[in-house]
Amino acid sequence: MAVTALVSAKSCGVTTSALALTLASRRPSLLAECDPAGGTLRAGFLNGEAAAGFGLFHLAAAQRSGPEALSNAFVNHLWPLDEAGHRKLLPGLTDPAQASALGLTWPRLSEVLHILSTQAGHDVVIDAGRLALDTGHLNETLTPAPLIHQADQVLLVIRSSEASLALARHMIDPLRTELQERGSGPDTLGLLLIEDGPYRAHQVGDALKTPVLATLPWDQVTAEYFASGGRPPRGHARSPLLRHARTATEQIEAAVSRRRIQQEYPARRCNPQLAGVLQHLAGQRGGNRG
Repeated sequence: MAVTALVSAKSCGVTTSALALTLASRRPSLLAECDPAGGTLRAGFLNGEAAAGFGLFHLAAAQRSGPEALSNAFVNHLWPLDEAGHRKLLPGLTDPAQASALGLTWPRLSEVLHILSTQAGHDVVIDAGRLALDTGHLNETLTPAPLIHQADQVLLVIRSSEASLALARHMIDPLRTELQERGSGPDTLGLLLIEDGPYRAHQVGDALKTPVLATLPWDQVTAEYFASGGRPPRGHARSPLLRHARTATEQIEAAVSRRRIQQEYPARRCNPQLAGVLQHLAGQRGGNRG
């Protein structure tokens, strides 16, 4: 189980990707729509069924009353994404002006999401929206910075096009530095690639010097349904997007598990004397080749 934050340099299908990962999870899952620019699933995928009285903004008032009040409000403001209630949504803001009230809420919400992941066995996906930088760091009003800092995995969503790569290049280094200085570490950063262009995953990874942890196909029919709602397209549960999203969730979990193992069992330090011997032997081999 992991808390995964999805971000973008520009609108690149973050919400659609986050929804696909949430619906495709093999475990109970939650999508937290935390884009300060406003949520779109309420009016789109949910067809307006979730009223404005539901969602993220109402956690701000609860947070001021204490952790228990926030936890209760969190539970009461979740919206089911399936009939069984195994997949849920925390609907996002209805007005971007509401984002300024959430500055103190983000850290507390992050704690709740991690408890849901570690103790309740949920896969948690955060739609953190478009990155906004201020003097080289994440803007605390225009991004849910604490959620990004504390995520188990941060995925920059990009398309496999030259335009998307050009935008991402300017974000990679500041985001990696941000995660090193204020977050869970630079190795938390990876790429989620939407295959909507000529470049392959290995080409994108090499170009941006960042691993592509998962890929999703460009599935226009399913993506439009996720964005606009309406009647589900026939066979959408077996659509290319959801089939690949199931694989993507497993790949993300594997990456998080590897990093946790590395943190628990750090690499053994090499004895300096042995290191000197090895360097000497390597030098001898090099000399013998001559």
